Amino acid sequence: MSSVNKVILIGNVGNDPEVRYLDRGVAIANFNLATTERGYVMQNGTQVPDKTDWHAIVLWRNLAEWAERFVRKGMKLYIEGKLQTRTWEKDGQIRRKTEVIAENVQILYRPEEYRNLGREDRNTNRDEAPVQHEEQTPAAPVFDDDNIF
Repeated sequence: MSSVNKVILIGNVGNDPEVRYLDRGVAIANFNLATTERGYVMQNGTQVPDKTDWHAIVLWRNLAEWAERFVRKGMKLYIEGKLQTRTWEKDGQIRRKTEVIAENVQILYRPEEYRNLGREDRNTNRDEAPVQHEEQTPAAPVFDDDNIF
C-alpha cells in the first residue's frame, strides 16, 4: 500500500526569505508562514481566541531564487509541498525540526508596499507568475483574494 505526504497551506509570510547558495550554486530559501484559525464566541458566551501556527518553509533551486526576488514579509501565500522532519545532535541533545518542503508557491496577496516588486522584469514573464518545482506538473488552484477566509 502506498502513502501520501501532501501539505497545502494558505498563510502570511512571517519574515523575508533567507536564501543561501550551496555547492554548485544550488539555492535554498527558508522562511516562516503563519496560519491562523479565527476565534469565536461559544453559545455560553465563552470567548475562544485566535490560534496561530507557524510553519517552517523550505524552497529549493529555481523556487528559492524566485522567492528571493518576489516573496516578502506580510504577503499571503498558497503553498503545496510535503512534510519532512530532520534530526541532528547538538551539544549532546537530539534535535528535531519538521519543515514543509514547498513544491508549488503562489502569491495571493501583496501588501501595498510590495505591489510593484519585480515590475522591472515585466519582459521576462517572471513577474507574478506562480512557480512550481521542476518535477511538479499539476497547477495549483487559483484563489480570489476577496473570497479567502
